[in-house]
Amino acid sequence: MNTLSFTVPGMTCGHCEAAVKGEISKLDGVTDVTVDLGTKVVVVSGADLDQASIFAAVDEAGFEPVG
Repeated sequence: MNTLSFTVPGMTCGHCEAAVKGEISKLDGVTDVTVDLGTKVVVVSGADLDQASIFAAVDEAGFEPVG
């Protein structure tokens, strides 16, 4: 199991959090996504995580990942 953490500074509400979590959760190999709206930190767990695909999913949700 691998983990990847990064920030998404543009998240401001529960809808933002749900959008980011939903897009990342669709990816193959992702087993868990934790989003902390207060710190703007996203932690993704799973096997063979691909950072480029995860960042593309965050972009698809309308946000820019940093990390």
